[in-house]
Amino acid sequence: MILVDSSVWIDYFRGHSTAASDRLDQLLAAEPLLIGDLMLAEVLQGFTRDRDFEEALRLLRTLTVVDIGGEQVAIAAARNYRWLRGRGVTVRKTIDTLIATRCIVDGHALLYSDRDFDPFVEHLGLVSANP
Repeated sequence: MILVDSSVWIDYFRGHSTAASDRLDQLLAAEPLLIGDLMLAEVLQGFTRDRDFEEALRLLRTLTVVDIGGEQVAIAAARNYRWLRGRGVTVRKTIDTLIATRCIVDGHALLYSDRDFDPFVEHLGLVSANP
């Protein structure tokens, strides 16, 4: 399964054509996708118009929502962060560490456009769904 990061959804809903948002457009018609609960909040809070919010919500509700955190993922995420930090890599956002770790733990691929996920792919086995 593929979990889609909020960075891709934001580009998609804004109509910004990127490699990741174009891939998302293809995947929406082809296979079931996942969205994290935290990403759902991030994406929806960005809408200023009620109509756009409701339209996005209708689409996003067709996806399977994954709980990103939890005790075990939080501890594994802290370990991943510390491991990367020990090798000179600083991940800027805790939420990205949690998202990457959830994907690693559950075996999900991640579609993203945020470079903070690259070290998780390179060093920790996160599977990228990027084109």
